[in-house]
Amino acid sequence: MLIRYFGAARAAAGTSEETLDGAGATVDDILALIGDRYAGTQSPSMEQVLRRSSFLLNEVALRDRGRVLAEQDILDVLPPFAGG
Repeated sequence: MLIRYFGAARAAAGTSEETLDGAGATVDDILALIGDRYAGTQSPSMEQVLRRSSFLLNEVALRDRGRVLAEQDILDVLPPFAGG
């Protein structure tokens, strides 16, 4: 699956996107993996960014973090943005 990072999430990850083997995992599983992978690498930490972020799954707002993911899914991590 493809994870795309925006704003502070991109800064915390040090990349704008990455591919993970997420088939069969839930969104919460993937978020925990990402939080652990980038723990303490930047300020704010990825863990802090994920707590404040909203998410899109295949370009649709995600409300159910227990949703099971498929290999072709795209998860966007959208931290709060300033401006308008």
